[in-house]
Amino acid sequence: MKILGVIPARGGSKGIKKKNIRLLSNKPLIAYTIESALNSKLDRVIVSTDCEEIADISRSYGAEIMMRPSALANDHTPTLPVLQDVYKNLNVYYDALMTLQPTSPFRNEHHIDESMKIYNKEKEIDSLVSVVEIPHNMSDKKTMFLKDGVLVGGARVYRRQEINKTYARNGAIYITSYNKLVNYIFGGRILPYIMDKISSIDIDDMQDWELSELVLRGMKRG
Repeated sequence: MKILGVIPARGGSKGIKKKNIRLLSNKPLIAYTIESALNSKLDRVIVSTDCEEIADISRSYGAEIMMRPSALANDHTPTLPVLQDVYKNLNVYYDALMTLQPTSPFRNEHHIDESMKIYNKEKEIDSLVSVVEIPHNMSDKKTMFLKDGVLVGGARVYRRQEINKTYARNGAIYITSYNKLVNYIFGGRILPYIMDKISSIDIDDMQDWELSELVLRGMKRG
C-alpha cells in the first residue's frame, strides 16, 4: 500500500507568531515532523504551505514543497481542502494519505510506521486516527460547569475502576483512504492508534511550548 505524507503548514499563526518555524530547542518546530516523516516508511512527504519562509526552511530539512493558493491560506481554511489540493496536483496514485501536523514534535518515525502497519493489516477501513487516553480525572463523569458563579454537576464520587477508558484525538496522525478524501480526513470505519501522553503533546499555546521545551531538555539529559 502506497501512503503519501502531507504536512500542512500555514504561515499565519495567531496564538504563537511564526509557530511552525519558531525554534524549539534550537530547531524549527516543523523540522521535528519533517525529520520523522522522512525517516519513516512513507512513500513520499510533501509540505503544503503559503509561506516562502516555511518553504525554504522545510527544503533545508529535505522536504518536498507544494505552494498552496492564497484561497487556502486564511484563518478559517479547514485542512481537508488543503489535502485535496495536494492530491489533485499529483500525477501519482496513492492508496492513502497521512496528515502530519507540525505542532506534534514528539510524534516520531516509529509512531508513523506503527500506525501504517495497523492500517495496512485491516481491510475495509476508511481511516485511522491517533488518540491518547483521557485521564480519569477528566472523565465526563467528573465534569462540572459554572452556573451563577457556583459549580454544578459531578457531585457523585467515582472510583477510578468505575470509569471506562475514553480516548481523545491528539492531532498527531490521520490516515485517510484516497477514495474517502473527497468527504473527510477521518470518518467511516475509524481505526485507533493509541499514543502516550508525552508523544501526544500538541503545541497550541505558550504553555504547551514551555512544556515541550522542558520535555526536550529532560530527554537530552537522558
